[in-house]
This record gives sequence, structure tokens and C-alpha cells, in this order.
Amino acid sequence: MKLTQSMITAVGLIGLTGAASASDTTGHLDPPTEVQRLHTMVSDVSADRIETDIRKLVSFGTRHSLSDTKSATRGIGAARRWIQAEFNRISQGCTAKLEVYTVSDTVTGRRVPEPTEIVDVIAVQRGILDPDRVVIMSGDIDSRVSDPLNGTDDSPGANDNASGMAGTIEAARVLCQTKFPGTIVYAGLSGEEQGLYGGRILADHAREQGWRIMGVLNNDMIGNIEGINGVINNTTARVFSEGTRDNETPEEARIRRFSGGEVDSPSRNIARLVDRLADAYIPNLDVMMIYRLDRFSRGGHHRPFNEAGWPGVRIMETNENYNRQHQDIRTEGGIAYGDVIEGVNFDYAAKLTALNVVTLASMAGAPPFPADVTLKGAVQPSTTLSWDIRGDERERANLKGFRIYWRLTTDAQWRWSHFVPADKRSHTLENLVVDNYFFGVASVANDGLESPVVFPGPMGAFDTMPDAP
Repeated sequence: MKLTQSMITAVGLIGLTGAASASDTTGHLDPPTEVQRLHTMVSDVSADRIETDIRKLVSFGTRHSLSDTKSATRGIGAARRWIQAEFNRISQGCTAKLEVYTVSDTVTGRRVPEPTEIVDVIAVQRGILDPDRVVIMSGDIDSRVSDPLNGTDDSPGANDNASGMAGTIEAARVLCQTKFPGTIVYAGLSGEEQGLYGGRILADHAREQGWRIMGVLNNDMIGNIEGINGVINNTTARVFSEGTRDNETPEEARIRRFSGGEVDSPSRNIARLVDRLADAYIPNLDVMMIYRLDRFSRGGHHRPFNEAGWPGVRIMETNENYNRQHQDIRTEGGIAYGDVIEGVNFDYAAKLTALNVVTLASMAGAPPFPADVTLKGAVQPSTTLSWDIRGDERERANLKGFRIYWRLTTDAQWRWSHFVPADKRSHTLENLVVDNYFFGVASVANDGLESPVVFPGPMGAFDTMPDAP
């Protein structure tokens, strides 16, 4: 397929003419290692707008999944209609228009004793080169107090999780001013406190739509800086990610046993990308990568996507305050309980929102991710990686080349890299013994945006997820 002039003009909007930073002896130009427009996106995130949105969500009194759905001012029905209207309002000023709609299902369960409609609100920013390739940012609409079945009492849910929902809305405001190769979905998910229903509903919808989900950024509590342990800290954030995939097959487990990959699932390498982007673009923020699906014995809305075979991580505050989570509003023994607006630090919520923004921009702005990555080098003094890339000429228009990464097997983060141009599908790293390192490959756009690193074999593949279309 030949690129038309309109396609060339469109891809120009995503920075495909970015200046090169270096040249090697073969004459190709390396892409820049720093993307200046990501700094601009970070500065565009507004703590004031996030505060306004959190206060609006709190104003609905309760957003419990079993609360009133008819009132115009109280309950989850009013909250989700406001979110849908806000996405539509934002879309009017977008360069990349948003498709705003709801998806729902009627559920029953341990915390849903009567059949109840659970409704998600989503805004889809279609990619201009590879629209079926999708990254998702989500926040939860619903809230709760001490009794998980109490849908009537005030449940402000200011931090849990108006902060994540407001961050998702703000990310849409910022990123819809740019057209990206891949699609970004901004999701308000319901039913989280009742059993992660909203995530399952959206995962089912994604299958029906044929989305190739490359990653889910679940934002659940991104506004608290005062921990129950007395720590006050606005300079760190946590990213939780699963290791071995939940639906790994016996054959994949056998390969992993002999090749490694226990800490290199797609979810884990998204977490590494988040960590690297924080260091490069978010002032005064250090990411703590947690090698665990979620907090100990607890869950979040990325899990239904992980269980469907898609990669997802949870982004959240470092120091939780349990007096403000799932609590009736009250004062006992001089301690104030309840998830009220006074417990939210809006500048911190903006910082974590900006972290999502640069991660979404990098993943949606990258070329198609490397596929079929293989590794060779047994009983040899050097290591060879080979890979392929999906898509036609149009989808690959954004491809500058590939960056090979490697690290010591005990390192948390990728340490070294080597760039190769777009026409290459393999490369040998001389005098690097395969036994001593972990390796991976990322695709690189003309302006320097990168995909997450793809680890060799089925344990690291992004594009061959079980149950994905």
C-alpha cells in the first residue's frame, strides 16, 4: 500500500520528522533519545482541573454501584452521565476527536445480591495508522463505605477513586490534542468495589471489537501522600505488575523454565517503561516497581485484562492511608475516618497523571511492537536476536528502527542498548555470552518514542496473547 499525501500529512502530526541525534558508520541516523514534546505534555497537565473534577465527583454524594441511577445530582447514575458529558465536551476541542459511549452488562454476585446494570464510560481516540492497536488508561467511577452493600450513605470516594477517574479525564484533555499511530482508550470503570465487574465488561467489549490491547494502565488511588505509617511523601509512586502470565500454557511454561522470563512478562516490561519515562520526564518522581500483580491479597481493575491474556499494570500512590479507604465518615478516638476531599493532594495526582500521559504517548506513538522475537547463542561467544514486525506499509510509516536492550539477570531495569535501523530483522551482539544477560527488543519511532521492550519467546510477546483476537 502506498502512502497518500493525506497520510503523510497526518503522520507529520505525530512528530515523524523528529531530528536525528547521531550517526553510525553505516550512515543511518539514530533517533533522539529524548522527545521534547513529552515535556510539553507533562506541563499541560493541570492540578487545578484535576481538583475541579475530583470535587465534582465527590459532589454526587455516593457513587456506590448499587446507588441511585435516576437522580440528576446523586448516585452513580448521575456520576457516569457527567463523565460521559465531560468526555463529549472535551472532544469538541480535540485535534483527535473522541468517540464516547457506554458499555454495560447486568450482573449478580456476592456483593451484588440483585441483578444490577454495571455501566462503563469510555472515550476512544482512534489511531491514524494502526487503529486496532490499543492502549487503555482507566479509573474507577464507583466508591464505597465500610459495608460493601451500603449504597445509600455518603461515600465521597475522593481518593478511591475520584483521583484516578479525574486523572483519566485530564489525560484525555491533554493527549487528544495530538494524533497518534495507535488508539488510546480512556475508561471509567464501574463495579470495581463489588467484584471488578467493569474491567471484565470492557475486556469482553475489547474482544468483540477486535482490539489488540498492548497495555492497560489502571489508576486506582493516585492522590494520597500521607500514609497510615506516618510517612508524608509526594516523590514516589508504585507500579504493580504480574510476572508469569495467568493463562500461560504448559508448553510455554516449559520454554520459560529453560529460557527465563519469569520477570519479563509484557506487564513487567510496561512497568519498566513507566519507570524509565518517570526518570526522563517527570520531575521529582521515582517509580517503585512492585513485582506482584497487586497489593498483598488485594485486587484492582487491571486484573480482568491480565486474566484475559492482555498486559496491564496498576499505578498508584506509595503510602496508603487505610483510615481513608472503605470507611464510614466518622471520628473515633480522635481519628478522622472517611475518604474525603481533604485527603487528596492535587499536585501529586497531577504528577501521576502526567506519568500516565507520557506512557500512553510513548506506547500509542511507537511503531508496531516487535513480534516473534527469538534469541540464539548457546555455546557461542556472541548473542543473536531476531524479530519481525506486524503491519503493512501504512502501519510501519512511523518506524525508524529497533533498540536492542540487555541487562544482568539480577537487574531490575534494562541497562544497555544498541540501535539498529528499520530494515534490519536480526543483530548479533559480539562477545556477549547469552547465559549471562537478559535481552529484548523495542521498536522506535522517527521522533524517538519507543514501545516497551519485548522479551524473546512466548513469555514476553505482546501480540500473541491467548484469547486476544
